[in-house]
Amino acid sequence: MTIAAEARSSADFVNLSSRHRADFPILEQLAPDGRPLIYLDHAATSQKPRQVLEALQQYYSCDNANVHRGAHQLSARATDAFEAARSTTAAFVGAASSREIVFTRNASEAINLVARTWGDANLKQGDEILLTVMEHHSNLVPWQMLAQRTGCVLRHVGITESGELDLEDLRAQLNERTRLVSLVHISNSLGCCNPLDQVIPAAHAVGACVLVDACQSLAHKPIDVAALDADFLVGSSHKLCGPTGMGFLWARESLLEAMPPFLGGGEMIQDVYLDHSTWAVLPHKFEAGTPAIGEAVGMGAAIRYLQAVGLEAIQAWEAQLTRHLFTRLQVIDGVRVLGPTPDQQPERGALATFLVDGVHANDIAALIDASGICIRSGHHCCQPLHRIYDVTASARASLSFTSTFEEIDRFSEELASTVAFLREHS
Repeated sequence: MTIAAEARSSADFVNLSSRHRADFPILEQLAPDGRPLIYLDHAATSQKPRQVLEALQQYYSCDNANVHRGAHQLSARATDAFEAARSTTAAFVGAASSREIVFTRNASEAINLVARTWGDANLKQGDEILLTVMEHHSNLVPWQMLAQRTGCVLRHVGITESGELDLEDLRAQLNERTRLVSLVHISNSLGCCNPLDQVIPAAHAVGACVLVDACQSLAHKPIDVAALDADFLVGSSHKLCGPTGMGFLWARESLLEAMPPFLGGGEMIQDVYLDHSTWAVLPHKFEAGTPAIGEAVGMGAAIRYLQAVGLEAIQAWEAQLTRHLFTRLQVIDGVRVLGPTPDQQPERGALATFLVDGVHANDIAALIDASGICIRSGHHCCQPLHRIYDVTASARASLSFTSTFEEIDRFSEELASTVAFLREHS
């Protein structure tokens, strides 16, 4: 019996790939050698099901018009579809109201929005922001820029030997000067799932707000902002099986009401005079100009698709795939996987970032790609984290509910062959 067969026979789960893989046209492609293309870069961007592609086609074919501005029927239908996507997003994260959902171009813009509005209005010299060393650049650079503008101080929580958040370090650094804790939910490099149920109460106990970067968790497990008791949460459509160029910020309504606008222009105003203006009601005061209407409609369709598949089922299926991925990688000579194992942290993300002794990650990814297998190599927008491990790059295979045991087997076999080849010719 193969390893994949043993995993299938011993696991209690629903095989979501067999149910839903056919929804994704791009996964039907063949590699140059005639074998099926294998896509293992879902952490970078997710693939899109037909239901999302059809929603985009429907909007641009039948309803294309500007929103909130026209009295004609096309504008009315476009507005209804756009705001329905907002309501869908609000329900998806457990928001109290759709007024708490601000549409942005991506999660990076959502974090910049908070830094430029809440941050500029509330932080001053000597105030502290607590981040972690595992953050994506999108959750580092905006706060660095804020510190340059305001004089606030950035501090960074370390990681444990197993590649998890160092909670003792976090608690030691929290103090009465801490105004914000901003951290990733699931690391895009380490794969660790940070214990928000411990982080958020600890931050609130010293009067700090908490921003959660949920880009790597929203498509893989249920999220409820009310249960989390967070203050801000950001997400990105293209990691949710939705279109690129679309993301969102969720924030408590009381915070959004107090925050000044981010950008000025049309749509975000109530009344405009030659020398001053007044702002539109939430969430529109943060959405200047014509928005990404089709992309919002597409994101709404993607969220509904994920809800139909079931986030609990996705989490359970991907957990089995992740265990199998680690099992296969751990037997390849010289491979070191970063972050906690599934045994150390069962709720970890469905990805494996790894180093290979004496072999550069980019060489691995290039040769693997020649076999029709798409993985990621580089610093994954986490240069500070890679410096901790004293490397400039790593390779990463990331999974989705459309992934299969057989794909993992083929990838691991090609990886072992590639590593042997590179060592032989180095």
